Amino acid sequence: MAGLRGHRGRRVLVEAQPRAPSRAGRPHRLSYGGTHLVIRLSREATALGAVACLAVLAGCTDNSKGDTGDARHVAVESSADACTLSAAEAPSGNLTFSVKNTGGDVTEFYLLAEDGLRIVGEVENIGPGLTRELVTSAVPGTYVTACKPGMRGTGIRADFTVSDSGEEVGPVGDTAAAVKKANANYKAYVQDQSAQLLEKTQKFVAAYKAGDDDQARRLYTDARVHWERIETVAESFGDLDPRMDAREADLEPGQKWTGWHRMEKDLWPHRAKGYTPLTPAQRATFADDLMKNTRTLDSRVQKLNFTVDQIANGSRGLLEEVATGKVTGEEEYWSRTDLYDFQANVDGARVAFDGLRAVVDKNDPELGKTIEGRFDALQTLLDQHRQGETGFVGYDKLTPEQVKDLSNAVTALSEPLSKLTAAVLK
Repeated sequence: MAGLRGHRGRRVLVEAQPRAPSRAGRPHRLSYGGTHLVIRLSREATALGAVACLAVLAGCTDNSKGDTGDARHVAVESSADACTLSAAEAPSGNLTFSVKNTGGDVTEFYLLAEDGLRIVGEVENIGPGLTRELVTSAVPGTYVTACKPGMRGTGIRADFTVSDSGEEVGPVGDTAAAVKKANANYKAYVQDQSAQLLEKTQKFVAAYKAGDDDQARRLYTDARVHWERIETVAESFGDLDPRMDAREADLEPGQKWTGWHRMEKDLWPHRAKGYTPLTPAQRATFADDLMKNTRTLDSRVQKLNFTVDQIANGSRGLLEEVATGKVTGEEEYWSRTDLYDFQANVDGARVAFDGLRAVVDKNDPELGKTIEGRFDALQTLLDQHRQGETGFVGYDKLTPEQVKDLSNAVTALSEPLSKLTAAVLK
């Protein structure tokens, strides 16, 4: 989340975020063209994923208002080699970034804190030709914007300023009490899930290091669900997510593969041609590394606080996780346990939505009813694939028609859920 996404793009929250482009990769040479300030990179940098060009409106006027005439509405165009904003500054308050993908690959857009790591807001999974909005609340300060064409590499960045509007940022009046309660409840939920992740990862690691593969396979999904329920929070830590949750297909050149999915492949190697099992010493190295990073994650999560827009964006972000990884069957490539992750993402998204329901019902009751109905419809489909009380069939057991039904249900929910942040910030 913005304060609540990672190595695949995703990923909106309160700390360092994994997949967000690093500040070290920012270009230094500037060239001017028309009314836009354009930052260009070399072809070599483009080949490495640092993509070629970044444009933001030059500060020739005091307060550009973008295409809508609203100074808090910023139009963004993301292409294969550029990220163009209609303004480089906006007044504090509720900001809307309308992001249009004019390139040929799926893209993402981030609003990052001044350190270039902490996610303030993000919108993912923007297909070619589509426009999606990021709505977030921003206090005065210096920020960084970033487009990530192809959802890989370091992205295309620029500085962004939020000036002091003189207006109070955040909910007031009757809404403030409901928001305060929602923030406290979500914080407690995230802390609890993180604590359970830590406890169950310890059990998984012990079985894996001991060579008890059957037990480790059972414990793998049992622990992973707690990660998936707060995935947008976990992914916001840029130094941890790539070490803990990177998939083999997403590795950058030269990136060392560690974490859950490295051990997943070792436990379910049947889809790998010519695979050489890890030695006990290698197993111990990967297991200890995962345990160390999980402890670090938990210690950071316990200190987090959330805002209402972060919770709302996190709910939407978890559904995007489903759309980009789970419903495609790509997340758990080796174990085929994607439906466990699917359900856990839905769990986390629904908890976030339910916590905001009082605010939504006050500001847009029809939207609340629509979202609830579509959550229920998606859950009904998921329940059809259960195996036992808590398990699911392997993803490879689903027919193409069943996968399509799940995908359609996710899409149907994603549409109204994308309006949640705007509704709670009214």
